[in-house]
Amino acid sequence: MNFAIEDWGLTPYKEAWERQKDLHARVVAGEAPPTLVLTEHPRTLTLGRAATGDNLLFAESWYRQRGFEIFWIERGGDVTYHGPGQLVAYPIFPVSRRVRDFLRTLEAVVIDVAGSYGIESYATPGYAGVWVGDEKLAAFGVAVKRGVAMHGLALNVNTDLADFDVIVPCGIRDKGVTSLQRLLGRELDMKEVKERLAAAFQKRFAGIGAPVPNFGSPG
Repeated sequence: MNFAIEDWGLTPYKEAWERQKDLHARVVAGEAPPTLVLTEHPRTLTLGRAATGDNLLFAESWYRQRGFEIFWIERGGDVTYHGPGQLVAYPIFPVSRRVRDFLRTLEAVVIDVAGSYGIESYATPGYAGVWVGDEKLAAFGVAVKRGVAMHGLALNVNTDLADFDVIVPCGIRDKGVTSLQRLLGRELDMKEVKERLAAAFQKRFAGIGAPVPNFGSPG
């Protein structure tokens, strides 16, 4: 089974969410192939099924006044941040009931990408995500409906990490966040990171692979 790859560029979260739900319905119906979506979002906070709002440090109006959008969504997990410089991947893939295996494979994808830059990272059953030391490099949250996954992972590439200071990321109070830029001491080319992430998806989702496309312009 092959999968398509779509690059949506910088997309407002609400628009991407609606496009993702439409794509998910078409994959479920067999009208579209499994698809890996790569995108970035403007400053946005999303709260998953485990969220109560307790890990927002301020009222929702405070965030909106400062340029954050807020969405309560159907993925797993608590509150997380999206913003420019963060690479978000939405694998709209059939997973049936193998959700845990799917999540472990997503973690392996990010570990491969970090390793390609000489960064040693790890996943732990205690805390979802991929970590470098006590700092989270990538966050994960998925929803599976009718056997097909949506939502996915957020990898901090050139992310403004100060924006995480206004929430308790993923509800974890004693851990930090990091980015490839901070770890490497330089800004990364997002096109290159997208290509490495797509290649890692091909490697880890064996049998689903498709040629890495040209990411020169948003799809």
